[in-house]
Amino acid sequence: MPEITSKVKFENIAREWRFKWTEDAGKASLDQAQAALEDVLAEVSSIEGVGSIQRVVCGGCHDFKVVTKLSAAAFGEWEKAGFAPEAEFLAKVKGIKGVETVETQTYTLEEVKLNKKDIKKAMEKKEAEKEKAAADAPKPPEDPAKKLKKVIKEGGKRGVEIEGAADMGGLQFFCTSVDEPEGDMDLLVKCVEAMNQKSDPTEEERKGGSGHIGKMVFSCGVEHLAIAAYVPEEKVGELDCPEWLEKVLSTQPGYKMVSKDKNVSTGLIPANADKGVFPLKIREPLILEANNFLRKKGLFPEDNSDDDDECVFGDDDFPS
Repeated sequence: MPEITSKVKFENIAREWRFKWTEDAGKASLDQAQAALEDVLAEVSSIEGVGSIQRVVCGGCHDFKVVTKLSAAAFGEWEKAGFAPEAEFLAKVKGIKGVETVETQTYTLEEVKLNKKDIKKAMEKKEAEKEKAAADAPKPPEDPAKKLKKVIKEGGKRGVEIEGAADMGGLQFFCTSVDEPEGDMDLLVKCVEAMNQKSDPTEEERKGGSGHIGKMVFSCGVEHLAIAAYVPEEKVGELDCPEWLEKVLSTQPGYKMVSKDKNVSTGLIPANADKGVFPLKIREPLILEANNFLRKKGLFPEDNSDDDDECVFGDDDFPS
């Protein structure tokens, strides 16, 4: 099949004769043009390979067009014959008073209407593409107030869990991760604050309660891993909060200390695909690093078990 591009193919070529007619003398030029067409219509219709002959008349812009469509294979032979009886027809209409702008044009002409089966397939494909585009579209940002509420709820729940786990294990410090902040440093700090808030015994559901336990909390985002270190006031003499955090951060390239304070310090490690640095991938090894730092200072229990794998507290240890 002939083609103009790989996507634009054709099987038929059309020859168009066109001109303008006028309203003068009761549209006499239009009637005479129709008569001229009828004089050559039989000859045009008998041309080998003719698929259709169409007449287009516009009462507004006064167009008169005759479109003769042939198969691409047959069109070449008609072209060699000078498109006869084209010259005869054009000579006649040029002699009609009121006819002007007589022109010809050649172009491809294809029927593109779909049958019922193809219509169904096309509509299904379009709907599938629409659904995919909707699924791939970036999600609108979550309402900040609702997001903060989720962050605080997760922090309050995690605080209760940390308090219980630390009390059972006699721990002064604890390392874990949270989901809701999604790497947002401000939200991560809010989450830690919710962990540390005093529990209200009158509330039906306890929240927080781990303010007396030092902690390092990790939150994975798309672009970086956010980390917040917390040391309660009564343990500041035993552990330097910024030093603890920077020791953990410094194990990865491109780290940044965001804030330094004796009680709460924050920092982040940017993702770097070229160097294999991915927030989820490095999170657990960094929790181990944080625990090892504490262990060297005698602030975290020694691992005396026969198991080679150290116990690391992460999301899976606190089912939602």
